[in-house]
Amino acid sequence: MCYSFSLTTFTLVLLLLSLPTFIPSVSNSTNAQHAKKQPPNNNNMLPSEAETLFKIMESMSSDQAWRISHPNPCQPGSSWPGIECKTSQDNHLHVTRLDFGTSPNPTCKTTATFPSQIFALPYLQSVFFFNCFTHARTTLTFSQIRFSNSSLQQISLRSNPALVGPIPPQISSLKSLQILTLSQNRLTGQIPVAIFSLNSLVHLDLSYNMLTGTIPSQVGNLKNLVGLDLSYNLLTGSMPVTIGQLGLLQKLDLSSNSISGAIPDSIEKLNLLVFMALSNNKLRGQFPRGLAKLQSLQYFIMDENPMNMPLPLEFGDLVKLQELRLANSGYSGTIPPSFSQLMNLSTLSLQNNKLSGEIPAGFGSLPHIYHLNLSRNLLSGVVPFESSFLKRLGRNLDLSGNPGLCLSPSVAYSVKIGVSVCGSNKNGSVIQPLKKSQAPSGFSILFFLFVPWGLLGLHQILFPI
Repeated sequence: MCYSFSLTTFTLVLLLLSLPTFIPSVSNSTNAQHAKKQPPNNNNMLPSEAETLFKIMESMSSDQAWRISHPNPCQPGSSWPGIECKTSQDNHLHVTRLDFGTSPNPTCKTTATFPSQIFALPYLQSVFFFNCFTHARTTLTFSQIRFSNSSLQQISLRSNPALVGPIPPQISSLKSLQILTLSQNRLTGQIPVAIFSLNSLVHLDLSYNMLTGTIPSQVGNLKNLVGLDLSYNLLTGSMPVTIGQLGLLQKLDLSSNSISGAIPDSIEKLNLLVFMALSNNKLRGQFPRGLAKLQSLQYFIMDENPMNMPLPLEFGDLVKLQELRLANSGYSGTIPPSFSQLMNLSTLSLQNNKLSGEIPAGFGSLPHIYHLNLSRNLLSGVVPFESSFLKRLGRNLDLSGNPGLCLSPSVAYSVKIGVSVCGSNKNGSVIQPLKKSQAPSGFSILFFLFVPWGLLGLHQILFPI
């Protein structure tokens, strides 16, 4: 029995002695398996992408020595200003956004030129250049760059007076592009037709350049377009009928060009249109028959066009209108009373036309109006506004240059609006001012009656027969 106990004890001792070598072997095996499952921690940029970014920064900005001060541009806690990075499926950080031009973003040096290397950053989604190219002349260059892997969704180049030359048609290779802003530069030439093959475009802004030629009819291909701004260029020709195919369009600005002809009837299909500006062109002719269908329209700005026609009644059906500007366009006839139905109207500019008749009395009941300019027309009659209305608008009301208008004496001293006070007869009723051609003065009548006889008498005295 004693032998049996000793054998058992010996066996237990052997087991205990073997445990220290057995347990570590299990632990090492587990760690090895865990190491195989876990991906390597590459929380850095790929060397090739980092080198491309360094070249871009060195050509654009001299704010600091980028390679020395920020050797890891995307590293959290020490990333560059004006840069955004995201980790992709390859577990590397990649540049997704670049901003240049204004603090806190990197400012641009005077020798900066457009860096075509940005198209070699395959994960870049947005790039902004504001007031960057101001001294050294530069152009948009796309040479020797492959776009098949480009992720660019937004390009914005604004206020770059040294950015010159044409818009390259190769820009149409950026198939993911949704927002293209090339505003306030000095770009020339025609709008390349190829741009209108960018089916993902939501916003296209080419305003404030020196672009020439006509608006291509292919603009109707941009079915997803919400905003189109071609204002302040040198565009000619007519508005393409195909604009009516832009069913999602909310903003249309073609102002300050030399566009001629009439507004196409197809524009009535833009039932989501909120803002339309056509000022300072050479538009003429009738308004679209379906103008009243633009029920989403809130801003209609069409000053400075040789329309030379009566104001259309249909404007009164655009009940969401907040601003209506039709100044200096040769409109004649009376102001339609239907304009008084525009209860959301805040600004009405009809100055410098040939409008006649009386001011619609309903204007004084427009609850949101704060700017009303009817100056330099042929309006007549008594101004139909109460003193409270006159005081509310103050200097934002201009009725000057209408010699046939007058203010009722009861409200005449409330505010000065460039209109004289109406006279009154013995019964106290208001007498409207007469035109000069209708009412020659008494002195003029006496002059024409007696001066000839006086001159004849004087002649006889000086030269007796």
